[in-house]
Amino acid sequence: MRLNYDLTLEQSQKLVMTPELRQAIQLLQYTSLELRDYLSKELEENPMLEMERSDVDSQTIENLKEDKDVDLKEFLESFDDISYKSEIDRSRNEYSMDNYISYSPTLRDHLTEQLNMISIGSREYRIADYIINNIDCNGYFSSTAEDIAAQLCVSIEEVELMLSVIQSFEPTGVGARDLKECLLLQVKDTKDQILKNIIMNYLEDIASNKLAKISKDLGITIEDAQEYADWVKSLEPKPGRTFRSDGEDIRYIVPDASIEEIDGELIITINDISGPRLNINEYYKNLIINTTDEKTSEFLQEKFNSALWIIKSIEQRRKTLYKVIESILNRQREFFRHGEKVLVPMTLKEVAEDVKMHESTISRATNGKYVQTPRGVFELKYFFTTGLSGTDGDVSATCVKSMIRSMVAGEDPKKPLSDQQISEILEKKGVEISRRTVAKYRDELNIPSSTLRRRY
Repeated sequence: MRLNYDLTLEQSQKLVMTPELRQAIQLLQYTSLELRDYLSKELEENPMLEMERSDVDSQTIENLKEDKDVDLKEFLESFDDISYKSEIDRSRNEYSMDNYISYSPTLRDHLTEQLNMISIGSREYRIADYIINNIDCNGYFSSTAEDIAAQLCVSIEEVELMLSVIQSFEPTGVGARDLKECLLLQVKDTKDQILKNIIMNYLEDIASNKLAKISKDLGITIEDAQEYADWVKSLEPKPGRTFRSDGEDIRYIVPDASIEEIDGELIITINDISGPRLNINEYYKNLIINTTDEKTSEFLQEKFNSALWIIKSIEQRRKTLYKVIESILNRQREFFRHGEKVLVPMTLKEVAEDVKMHESTISRATNGKYVQTPRGVFELKYFFTTGLSGTDGDVSATCVKSMIRSMVAGEDPKKPLSDQQISEILEKKGVEISRRTVAKYRDELNIPSSTLRRRY
Protein backbone atom coordinates (compact mmCIF):
# COMPACT_ATOMS: atom_id res chain seq x y z
CA MET A 1 0.00 0.00 0.00
CA ARG A 2 1.36 3.39 -1.03
CA LEU A 3 0.66 6.26 1.34
CA ASN A 4 1.66 9.76 0.35
CA TYR A 5 0.42 13.37 0.11
CA ASP A 6 -0.61 14.87 -3.23
CA LEU A 7 -1.57 18.43 -4.22
CA THR A 8 -4.58 18.66 -6.52
CA LEU A 9 -6.55 21.57 -7.96
CA GLU A 10 -10.31 21.28 -7.88
CA GLN A 11 -13.11 23.70 -8.80
CA SER A 12 -16.27 23.73 -6.72
CA GLN A 13 -19.15 26.07 -5.95
CA LYS A 14 -20.14 26.80 -2.39
CA LEU A 15 -21.75 29.55 -0.40
CA VAL A 16 -19.53 31.23 2.18
CA MET A 17 -21.61 32.65 5.00
CA THR A 18 -19.78 35.85 5.88
CA PRO A 19 -20.82 37.80 9.00
CA GLU A 20 -22.35 40.46 6.75
CA LEU A 21 -24.42 37.89 4.86
CA ARG A 22 -25.59 36.35 8.12
CA GLN A 23 -26.64 39.80 9.31
CA ALA A 24 -28.57 40.49 6.11
CA ILE A 25 -30.42 37.16 6.39
CA GLN A 26 -31.17 37.85 10.03
CA LEU A 27 -32.56 41.30 9.28
CA LEU A 28 -34.83 39.85 6.60
CA GLN A 29 -36.15 37.26 9.03
CA TYR A 30 -36.92 39.79 11.77
CA THR A 31 -40.51 40.83 12.36
CA SER A 32 -41.19 44.56 12.50
CA LEU A 33 -41.01 44.65 16.30
CA GLU A 34 -37.84 42.56 16.39
CA LEU A 35 -36.29 44.87 13.81
CA ARG A 36 -37.17 47.89 15.90
CA ASP A 37 -35.53 46.35 18.98
CA TYR A 38 -32.44 45.40 16.96
CA LEU A 39 -32.04 48.89 15.53
CA SER A 40 -32.56 50.49 18.93
CA LYS A 41 -29.66 48.42 20.23
CA GLU A 42 -27.49 49.30 17.21
CA LEU A 43 -28.27 53.01 17.60
CA GLU A 44 -27.06 52.80 21.20
CA GLU A 45 -23.87 50.88 20.40
CA ASN A 46 -22.85 52.46 17.10
CA PRO A 47 -22.14 56.23 17.36
CA MET A 48 -21.96 56.53 13.56
CA LEU A 49 -25.60 55.47 13.14
CA GLU A 50 -28.60 57.71 13.73
CA MET A 51 -32.11 58.25 12.47
CA GLU A 52 -32.38 60.09 9.17
CA ARG A 53 -31.82 63.82 8.91
CA SER A 54 -31.31 64.23 5.16
CA ASP A 55 -31.28 62.11 1.99
CA VAL A 56 -28.69 60.80 -0.45
CA ASP A 57 -28.95 58.32 -3.27
CA SER A 58 -28.80 54.78 -1.84
CA GLN A 59 -26.95 53.63 -4.98
CA THR A 60 -23.99 55.72 -3.83
CA ILE A 61 -23.83 53.64 -0.65
CA GLU A 62 -23.83 50.39 -2.62
CA ASN A 63 -21.06 51.67 -4.89
CA LEU A 64 -19.04 52.66 -1.85
CA LYS A 65 -19.45 49.21 -0.34
CA GLU A 66 -18.38 47.48 -3.53
CA ASP A 67 -15.32 49.75 -4.01
CA LYS A 68 -12.66 48.25 -1.79
CA ASP A 69 -10.11 51.00 -2.58
CA VAL A 70 -12.30 53.96 -1.74
CA ASP A 71 -10.69 56.83 0.16
CA LEU A 72 -12.95 57.15 3.19
CA LYS A 73 -12.01 60.74 4.08
CA GLU A 74 -12.31 61.89 0.47
CA PHE A 75 -15.74 60.28 0.21
CA LEU A 76 -16.98 61.90 3.40
CA GLU A 77 -15.76 65.31 2.32
CA SER A 78 -17.65 64.93 -0.97
CA PHE A 79 -21.05 64.71 0.69
CA ASP A 80 -22.72 66.77 3.34
CA ASP A 81 -24.40 63.70 4.73
CA ILE A 82 -24.95 59.98 4.13
CA SER A 83 -28.41 58.68 4.66
CA TYR A 84 -30.86 56.06 3.72
CA LYS A 85 -33.28 57.25 1.07
CA SER A 86 -36.75 55.86 1.50
CA GLU A 87 -39.41 55.97 -1.18
CA ILE A 88 -42.09 56.32 1.46
CA ASP A 89 -44.32 59.37 1.18
CA ARG A 90 -43.17 61.82 3.86
CA SER A 91 -46.51 63.64 3.82
CA ARG A 92 -48.28 60.64 5.31
CA ASN A 93 -49.08 60.78 9.00
CA GLU A 94 -47.20 58.34 11.20
CA TYR A 95 -49.15 56.71 13.99
CA SER A 96 -47.88 55.19 17.18
CA MET A 97 -49.72 52.48 19.08
CA ASP A 98 -48.81 54.34 22.25
CA ASN A 99 -51.48 56.89 21.31
CA TYR A 100 -54.16 54.21 21.62
CA ILE A 101 -53.07 52.61 24.90
CA SER A 102 -55.37 53.26 27.84
CA TYR A 103 -55.27 51.95 31.37
CA SER A 104 -57.12 48.69 31.81
CA PRO A 105 -57.61 47.43 35.37
CA THR A 106 -56.83 43.84 36.24
CA LEU A 107 -59.37 41.53 37.84
CA ARG A 108 -57.47 41.90 41.12
CA ASP A 109 -57.74 45.70 40.93
CA HIS A 110 -61.46 45.45 40.20
CA LEU A 111 -62.12 43.11 43.14
CA THR A 112 -59.94 45.12 45.54
CA GLU A 113 -61.83 48.28 44.61
CA GLN A 114 -65.12 46.59 45.50
CA LEU A 115 -63.60 45.24 48.72
CA ASN A 116 -62.62 48.77 49.77
CA MET A 117 -66.23 49.88 49.38
CA ILE A 118 -67.67 47.52 52.02
CA SER A 119 -67.43 47.96 55.75
CA ILE A 120 -65.50 45.12 57.40
CA GLY A 121 -62.87 44.78 60.10
CA SER A 122 -59.12 44.61 59.51
CA ARG A 123 -59.08 40.85 60.20
CA GLU A 124 -61.78 40.17 57.62
CA TYR A 125 -60.12 42.53 55.16
CA ARG A 126 -56.83 40.65 55.46
CA ILE A 127 -58.58 37.34 54.72
CA ALA A 128 -60.53 38.76 51.78
CA ASP A 129 -57.43 40.38 50.30
CA TYR A 130 -55.57 37.07 50.56
CA ILE A 131 -58.44 35.30 48.79
CA ILE A 132 -58.41 37.89 45.98
CA ASN A 133 -54.71 37.25 45.48
CA ASN A 134 -55.54 33.57 45.01
CA ILE A 135 -58.07 34.15 42.24
CA ASP A 136 -56.64 33.33 38.81
CA CYS A 137 -57.01 35.28 35.58
CA ASN A 138 -60.19 33.37 34.66
CA GLY A 139 -61.85 34.37 37.93
CA TYR A 140 -61.57 31.03 39.75
CA PHE A 141 -60.46 30.56 43.35
CA SER A 142 -57.25 28.58 42.91
CA SER A 143 -56.54 27.72 46.56
CA THR A 144 -58.60 26.08 49.31
CA ALA A 145 -60.23 27.43 52.44
CA GLU A 146 -58.16 25.02 54.53
CA ASP A 147 -54.84 26.25 53.11
CA ILE A 148 -55.70 29.92 53.61
CA ALA A 149 -56.97 29.28 57.13
CA ALA A 150 -53.69 27.54 57.98
CA GLN A 151 -51.53 30.28 56.46
CA LEU A 152 -53.38 33.15 58.12
CA CYS A 153 -54.06 31.31 61.40
CA VAL A 154 -57.81 31.86 61.15
CA SER A 155 -60.78 29.50 61.13
CA ILE A 156 -62.07 27.81 57.98
CA GLU A 157 -65.49 29.32 58.68
CA GLU A 158 -64.04 32.83 58.49
CA VAL A 159 -62.41 32.08 55.16
CA GLU A 160 -65.63 30.57 53.77
CA LEU A 161 -67.57 33.64 54.91
CA MET A 162 -65.22 36.08 53.17
CA LEU A 163 -65.15 33.90 50.08
CA SER A 164 -68.94 34.12 49.89
CA VAL A 165 -68.62 37.92 50.18
CA ILE A 166 -66.18 38.01 47.24
CA GLN A 167 -68.46 35.71 45.24
CA SER A 168 -71.09 38.44 45.48
CA PHE A 169 -68.79 40.87 43.65
CA GLU A 170 -68.79 41.67 39.97
CA PRO A 171 -68.23 39.99 37.57
CA THR A 172 -70.88 37.48 38.52
CA GLY A 173 -69.39 34.03 39.07
CA VAL A 174 -66.00 35.24 40.30
CA GLY A 175 -64.42 33.32 43.16
CA ALA A 176 -65.93 29.96 42.16
CA ARG A 177 -63.94 26.80 42.76
CA ASP A 178 -65.11 24.99 39.63
CA LEU A 179 -67.29 25.44 36.55
CA LYS A 180 -70.47 24.20 38.18
CA GLU A 181 -70.16 26.63 41.08
CA CYS A 182 -69.34 29.46 38.64
CA LEU A 183 -72.51 28.84 36.63
CA LEU A 184 -74.66 28.36 39.75
CA LEU A 185 -73.47 31.72 41.10
CA GLN A 186 -74.72 33.31 37.89
CA VAL A 187 -78.23 31.81 38.28
CA LYS A 188 -78.49 31.97 42.07
CA ASP A 189 -81.33 34.52 41.90
CA THR A 190 -83.53 32.32 39.70
CA LYS A 191 -86.09 30.00 41.23
CA ASP A 192 -85.97 27.54 38.36
CA GLN A 193 -84.77 24.33 40.00
CA ILE A 194 -84.64 22.43 36.70
CA LEU A 195 -81.98 24.84 35.43
CA LYS A 196 -79.91 24.39 38.58
CA ASN A 197 -80.35 20.62 38.35
CA ILE A 198 -79.10 20.64 34.74
CA ILE A 199 -76.03 22.66 35.74
CA MET A 200 -75.30 20.29 38.61
CA ASN A 201 -75.77 17.02 36.76
CA TYR A 202 -75.98 17.43 32.97
CA LEU A 203 -73.18 19.72 31.77
CA GLU A 204 -71.44 16.90 29.92
CA ASP A 205 -74.71 15.93 28.21
CA ILE A 206 -75.18 19.54 27.06
CA ALA A 207 -71.64 19.54 25.65
CA SER A 208 -72.45 16.33 23.73
CA ASN A 209 -75.86 17.68 22.67
CA LYS A 210 -77.59 14.71 24.33
CA LEU A 211 -80.81 16.65 24.86
CA ALA A 212 -82.99 13.56 24.45
CA LYS A 213 -81.38 12.08 27.58
CA ILE A 214 -81.98 15.29 29.56
CA SER A 215 -85.58 15.40 28.32
CA LYS A 216 -86.22 11.81 29.40
CA ASP A 217 -84.49 12.06 32.80
CA LEU A 218 -86.18 15.32 33.83
CA GLY A 219 -89.58 14.66 32.25
CA ILE A 220 -89.55 17.74 30.03
CA THR A 221 -90.06 18.17 26.32
CA ILE A 222 -87.01 18.14 24.07
CA GLU A 223 -87.84 21.72 23.05
CA ASP A 224 -87.62 22.77 26.72
CA ALA A 225 -84.35 20.88 27.04
CA GLN A 226 -83.04 22.89 24.07
CA GLU A 227 -84.05 26.16 25.75
CA TYR A 228 -82.32 25.17 28.99
CA ALA A 229 -79.20 24.19 27.04
CA ASP A 230 -79.19 27.57 25.29
CA TRP A 231 -79.59 29.28 28.66
CA VAL A 232 -76.62 27.42 30.13
CA LYS A 233 -74.49 28.18 27.05
CA SER A 234 -75.26 31.88 27.42
CA LEU A 235 -73.57 31.96 30.85
CA GLU A 236 -69.93 33.03 31.22
CA PRO A 237 -67.61 30.08 32.01
CA LYS A 238 -64.59 32.40 32.60
CA PRO A 239 -65.81 35.58 34.30
CA GLY A 240 -62.30 37.00 34.68
CA ARG A 241 -61.24 36.86 31.03
CA THR A 242 -62.63 40.30 30.22
CA PHE A 243 -59.95 41.83 32.44
CA ARG A 244 -56.25 42.27 31.75
CA SER A 245 -54.05 39.72 33.51
CA ASP A 246 -51.22 40.79 35.80
CA GLY A 247 -48.00 41.07 33.86
CA GLU A 248 -49.78 40.48 30.56
CA ASP A 249 -48.02 42.16 27.65
CA ILE A 250 -50.24 44.03 25.26
CA ARG A 251 -49.28 42.68 21.87
CA TYR A 252 -50.00 44.54 18.68
CA ILE A 253 -49.70 43.55 15.08
CA VAL A 254 -47.68 46.19 13.28
CA PRO A 255 -48.17 45.75 9.51
CA ASP A 256 -44.92 45.76 7.54
CA ALA A 257 -46.72 47.06 4.48
CA SER A 258 -50.10 48.25 3.32
CA ILE A 259 -52.09 47.75 0.15
CA GLU A 260 -54.53 50.53 -0.65
CA GLU A 261 -56.97 50.95 -3.50
CA ILE A 262 -56.53 54.40 -5.03
CA ASP A 263 -58.56 55.33 -8.10
CA GLY A 264 -59.25 51.66 -8.75
CA GLU A 265 -55.60 50.68 -8.56
CA LEU A 266 -53.99 48.68 -5.74
CA ILE A 267 -50.90 50.47 -4.41
CA ILE A 268 -48.22 48.87 -2.17
CA THR A 269 -46.51 50.95 0.53
CA ILE A 270 -43.75 49.62 2.76
CA ASN A 271 -44.22 51.04 6.26
CA ASP A 272 -41.43 52.97 7.94
CA ILE A 273 -40.96 50.35 10.63
CA SER A 274 -39.89 47.82 7.96
CA GLY A 275 -37.66 50.34 6.15
CA PRO A 276 -36.60 52.87 8.80
CA ARG A 277 -34.69 55.93 7.70
CA LEU A 278 -31.09 55.83 8.92
CA ASN A 279 -27.99 57.89 8.19
CA ILE A 280 -24.42 58.58 9.33
CA ASN A 281 -23.97 60.90 12.31
CA GLU A 282 -22.57 64.30 11.21
CA TYR A 283 -20.37 64.81 14.25
CA TYR A 284 -18.58 61.47 14.01
CA LYS A 285 -18.30 61.80 10.24
CA ASN A 286 -16.31 65.02 10.79
CA LEU A 287 -14.33 63.33 13.53
CA ILE A 288 -13.12 60.67 11.07
CA ILE A 289 -11.95 63.41 8.71
CA ASN A 290 -10.20 65.51 11.33
CA THR A 291 -8.84 63.01 13.83
CA THR A 292 -5.13 62.28 13.92
CA ASP A 293 -5.37 59.49 16.47
CA GLU A 294 -4.87 56.17 14.75
CA LYS A 295 -6.93 54.10 17.24
CA THR A 296 -9.82 56.56 17.10
CA SER A 297 -9.76 56.54 13.31
CA GLU A 298 -9.67 52.74 13.22
CA PHE A 299 -12.57 52.46 15.66
CA LEU A 300 -14.71 54.97 13.78
CA GLN A 301 -13.98 53.38 10.40
CA GLU A 302 -15.11 50.02 11.77
CA LYS A 303 -18.31 51.56 13.06
CA PHE A 304 -18.74 53.42 9.78
CA ASN A 305 -18.54 50.20 7.76
CA SER A 306 -20.97 48.52 10.14
CA ALA A 307 -23.43 51.40 9.81
CA LEU A 308 -23.21 51.31 6.01
CA TRP A 309 -23.91 47.61 5.97
CA ILE A 310 -26.96 48.02 8.21
CA ILE A 311 -28.28 50.81 5.97
CA LYS A 312 -27.74 48.67 2.89
CA SER A 313 -29.33 45.61 4.55
CA ILE A 314 -32.40 47.63 5.55
CA GLU A 315 -32.70 48.86 1.98
CA GLN A 316 -32.38 45.30 0.65
CA ARG A 317 -34.94 44.08 3.18
CA ARG A 318 -37.39 46.75 2.06
CA LYS A 319 -36.89 45.89 -1.62
CA THR A 320 -37.31 42.17 -0.97
CA LEU A 321 -40.54 42.72 0.95
CA TYR A 322 -41.85 44.94 -1.82
CA LYS A 323 -41.06 42.38 -4.53
CA VAL A 324 -42.65 39.53 -2.57
CA ILE A 325 -45.81 41.51 -1.78
CA GLU A 326 -46.01 42.69 -5.38
CA SER A 327 -45.84 39.08 -6.58
CA ILE A 328 -48.55 38.07 -4.11
CA LEU A 329 -50.70 41.00 -5.22
CA ASN A 330 -50.36 40.06 -8.88
CA ARG A 331 -51.42 36.48 -8.18
CA GLN A 332 -54.14 37.22 -5.63
CA ARG A 333 -55.52 40.46 -7.07
CA GLU A 334 -59.12 39.22 -7.04
CA PHE A 335 -58.85 38.36 -3.34
CA PHE A 336 -58.24 42.00 -2.39
CA ARG A 337 -61.44 42.97 -4.16
CA HIS A 338 -63.77 40.01 -3.53
CA GLY A 339 -62.46 38.13 -0.48
CA GLU A 340 -61.29 34.64 0.40
CA LYS A 341 -63.75 32.85 -1.88
CA VAL A 342 -61.54 33.75 -4.85
CA LEU A 343 -58.18 33.06 -3.20
CA VAL A 344 -56.17 30.93 -5.63
CA PRO A 345 -53.59 28.25 -4.74
CA MET A 346 -50.07 29.64 -4.43
CA THR A 347 -46.75 28.20 -3.27
CA LEU A 348 -43.43 29.60 -2.11
CA LYS A 349 -41.80 28.12 -5.21
CA GLU A 350 -44.04 30.11 -7.55
CA VAL A 351 -43.27 33.40 -5.83
CA ALA A 352 -39.56 32.51 -5.63
CA GLU A 353 -39.45 31.94 -9.38
CA ASP A 354 -41.35 35.17 -9.96
CA VAL A 355 -38.96 37.37 -7.95
CA LYS A 356 -35.90 35.24 -8.86
CA MET A 357 -34.99 34.35 -5.29
CA HIS A 358 -34.61 31.13 -3.33
CA GLU A 359 -37.62 29.60 -1.58
CA SER A 360 -35.89 29.93 1.80
CA THR A 361 -35.55 33.68 1.20
CA ILE A 362 -39.26 33.96 0.43
CA SER A 363 -40.03 31.96 3.56
CA ARG A 364 -37.95 34.33 5.69
CA ALA A 365 -39.49 37.37 4.02
CA THR A 366 -43.06 36.22 4.72
CA ASN A 367 -42.73 34.62 8.14
CA GLY A 368 -44.14 36.90 10.82
CA LYS A 369 -44.75 39.76 8.35
CA TYR A 370 -48.17 41.36 8.03
CA VAL A 371 -49.85 43.47 5.38
CA GLN A 372 -52.78 45.80 5.87
CA THR A 373 -55.31 45.50 3.06
CA PRO A 374 -58.80 46.82 2.26
CA ARG A 375 -60.06 43.46 3.58
CA GLY A 376 -58.14 43.52 6.87
CA VAL A 377 -54.69 42.67 8.21
CA PHE A 378 -53.20 39.37 7.04
CA GLU A 379 -49.94 37.55 7.61
CA LEU A 380 -48.15 37.03 4.29
CA LYS A 381 -48.15 33.27 4.97
CA TYR A 382 -51.96 33.40 4.72
CA PHE A 383 -51.80 33.81 0.95
CA PHE A 384 -49.84 30.59 0.46
CA THR A 385 -52.38 27.80 0.26
CA THR A 386 -52.66 24.36 -1.26
CA GLY A 387 -55.10 23.55 -4.03
CA LEU A 388 -57.83 21.01 -4.74
CA SER A 389 -58.93 19.83 -8.15
CA GLY A 390 -61.90 21.62 -9.65
CA THR A 391 -63.72 21.98 -12.95
CA ASP A 392 -62.32 25.51 -13.38
CA GLY A 393 -58.78 24.58 -12.35
CA ASP A 394 -57.31 24.22 -8.88
CA VAL A 395 -59.28 25.71 -5.99
CA SER A 396 -57.47 26.88 -2.85
CA ALA A 397 -58.06 25.20 0.48
CA THR A 398 -58.99 28.60 1.95
CA CYS A 399 -61.68 28.99 -0.70
CA VAL A 400 -63.08 25.54 0.10
CA LYS A 401 -63.12 26.35 3.82
CA SER A 402 -65.05 29.52 3.06
CA MET A 403 -67.59 27.48 1.07
CA ILE A 404 -67.96 25.00 3.95
CA ARG A 405 -68.46 27.84 6.42
CA SER A 406 -71.14 29.38 4.21
CA MET A 407 -72.95 26.07 3.80
CA VAL A 408 -73.00 25.43 7.55
CA ALA A 409 -74.20 28.98 8.23
CA GLY A 410 -77.12 28.51 5.83
CA GLU A 411 -78.12 24.96 6.79
CA ASP A 412 -81.34 23.92 8.50
CA PRO A 413 -80.36 23.68 12.20
CA LYS A 414 -82.85 20.85 12.70
CA LYS A 415 -81.24 18.88 9.85
CA PRO A 416 -77.57 19.91 9.77
CA LEU A 417 -75.41 18.82 6.87
CA SER A 418 -73.19 15.82 7.44
CA ASP A 419 -69.61 15.75 6.17
CA GLN A 420 -70.66 13.37 3.40
CA GLN A 421 -73.46 15.71 2.30
CA ILE A 422 -71.06 18.67 2.23
CA SER A 423 -68.64 16.62 0.17
CA GLU A 424 -71.39 15.77 -2.34
CA ILE A 425 -72.54 19.40 -2.59
CA LEU A 426 -68.98 20.56 -3.23
CA GLU A 427 -68.55 17.87 -5.86
CA LYS A 428 -71.63 19.19 -7.68
CA LYS A 429 -69.98 22.62 -7.64
CA GLY A 430 -66.92 21.14 -9.31
CA VAL A 431 -64.68 20.65 -6.28
CA GLU A 432 -63.38 17.12 -5.78
CA ILE A 433 -63.06 16.60 -2.03
CA SER A 434 -63.42 13.56 0.21
CA ARG A 435 -65.50 13.31 3.37
CA ARG A 436 -62.33 13.03 5.47
CA THR A 437 -60.97 16.26 4.02
CA VAL A 438 -64.28 17.99 4.76
CA ALA A 439 -64.03 16.77 8.37
CA LYS A 440 -60.44 18.04 8.58
CA TYR A 441 -61.35 21.50 7.25
CA ARG A 442 -64.41 21.65 9.50
CA ASP A 443 -62.25 20.95 12.55
CA GLU A 444 -59.79 23.65 11.47
CA LEU A 445 -62.73 26.07 11.28
CA ASN A 446 -63.84 25.02 14.80
CA ILE A 447 -67.20 23.89 13.46
CA PRO A 448 -68.76 21.05 15.50
CA SER A 449 -69.99 17.86 13.86
CA SER A 450 -73.58 17.63 12.56
CA THR A 451 -74.57 15.74 15.73
CA LEU A 452 -73.47 18.61 17.93
CA ARG A 453 -74.93 21.27 15.62
CA ARG A 454 -78.40 19.80 15.60
CA ARG A 455 -81.11 21.82 17.30
CA TYR A 456 -84.57 20.64 18.39
